[in-house]
Amino acid sequence: MILKGSQRAGGIQLANHLMNDADNDHVTLHEVRGFMADDLHGAMKEAHAISRGTKRCRQFLFSLSLNPPERARVTVAEFEEGIAKIEDRLGLSGQPRAIVFHEKEARRHCHAVWLRVDTSKMRAINLPYFKSKLRDQSRELFLEHGWRLPKGLANTKDRDPLNYGLPEWQQSKRAGVDPRAMKALVQRCWNRCDDVKSFQSALEQNGLLLAKGDRRGYLAVDWQDNVYAVSRWAGVSAKDVREKLGKPDNLPTVEDAKAILTRKIDKDLQRRQDEQASTLERAEGEFLKRLHNMRRQQREARNALARAQEKQRRVTIRRHAALLPTGLKAIWFRLTGKYDKNKQQIEQATQKQLLAHAQEREALIRRQLLERQALQHDRRLFREQAEIRLTEIRAALAGLRLQSPQSHCHKSRRTRLQ
Repeated sequence: MILKGSQRAGGIQLANHLMNDADNDHVTLHEVRGFMADDLHGAMKEAHAISRGTKRCRQFLFSLSLNPPERARVTVAEFEEGIAKIEDRLGLSGQPRAIVFHEKEARRHCHAVWLRVDTSKMRAINLPYFKSKLRDQSRELFLEHGWRLPKGLANTKDRDPLNYGLPEWQQSKRAGVDPRAMKALVQRCWNRCDDVKSFQSALEQNGLLLAKGDRRGYLAVDWQDNVYAVSRWAGVSAKDVREKLGKPDNLPTVEDAKAILTRKIDKDLQRRQDEQASTLERAEGEFLKRLHNMRRQQREARNALARAQEKQRRVTIRRHAALLPTGLKAIWFRLTGKYDKNKQQIEQATQKQLLAHAQEREALIRRQLLERQALQHDRRLFREQAEIRLTEIRAALAGLRLQSPQSHCHKSRRTRLQ
């Protein structure tokens, strides 16, 4: 599993995020341990109140996400086993914690949150080198389950350069583009260039204009008025950008670049762009409609199963209660040892029923994940086709010889000097 952890405060904000069932297909609060409250928001309020009793602890929570490979089948018990190993490795064993399961885009992952405050001493638990410890534990989990070890986990120098973070995902979602495809495009342009002119030319060949930002940074602008920070999308530091490209003084501003692109787009290209945007909007609307219906049906099925299992559990409790006598008969049963024997049989039957119910829930979740995977597959195919059409539009736009006013002036000046 890929493990990502952080020390943090903001318990209520974290609870809002973890219990958000609008952006997730399904959210399950699996466990709340060591808190008086039995809900996540209440537990986070308790955690904050406890932290106020310390002298300097501000980041009173440790938040962890556990992400298995996309096609891996990980049971709840395996998630729990992994969490137990992690908390033992970090020195958080026995600390109050909460576990939440998320299902999103046909994948199930897990979040765990611990209270970092040792209530017996009212001091924060120090977590030295937790990132390296999580990396080591992640490698062990991959090897234990026989999963293919990602190159970046085997050697941090081999990390996938196309991996993107939350800011890139949010921006690409708003822009309606594939974040990996856009990141690959900007990185190709970056790797091909030696200076600002060659980088500018490489971007223009892909329908992008290089511009300067308000803070003297480098930005790339597309014909849809989307703006991309070069350092972030090229996967390099701002210092590397400055060393290779120098100062962006001679570049157009973002608004000027947008105006250039608007003037260059002819009627045919504008029509193709509008058709592409309309197609994407219709497809996204159809996908969201299908996803909404699927979520509703799956949640109804889970609620129905929960009600049926609760009914079975109550019937079992009444039947077991009848096996334990009361009054004088109970005294006789205790003296003869029958009471302990019956109690042991009841406990075994209860555990057997709990296990059967857990397996039944797991089987339902598996079936529903397969349904979601089919829907996600259809969406992925459409997005790949849409990316091809976007590439064609970029190529057509690049054929219009994009140039900023500054570069045009420099070219004219060189011509006069010659």
